[in-house]
Parts: sequence; C-alpha cells; structure tokens
Amino acid sequence: MERKILSVPTITCGHCVMTIKRELGEVRGVSRVEGDPATKKITVEWEAPATLDAIKSTLREINYPAAE
Repeated sequence: MERKILSVPTITCGHCVMTIKRELGEVRGVSRVEGDPATKKITVEWEAPATLDAIKSTLREINYPAAE
C-alpha cells in the first residue's frame, strides 16, 4: 500500500474535501482519502491498479489539481 500527502491549493471548504473523497474513492485501488481545508492537503492511500498519476489526473479532471 502506498500513501501520499498532496497539496491542493483550490480546496476552500469541507464540500471541496467531500467532492475529492467521492471522486478519488471511485478510482479502483484507492482505499482511503482524508482532507483538511485549513491546510489545503489531502492524504491518499492506494494499491494497484491505482497509481499516483491516475490520482493526480482525476484531481485535475475535477478542478482540484495537486500542486507540484
């Protein structure tokens, strides 16, 4: 299992976090998503077939791109 903390500057509230959790939860292999609007960070845990690239791509698609 892999785990990564991503900075997502466009998070402004709890609804943003809920949207991210819902959308990333649909990516096969993602097992956990937590977020904090105060720090604008999300924590994602996953295993194959999910990849970090797939997670970042999904975030871009829903207009919450991860900062590099």
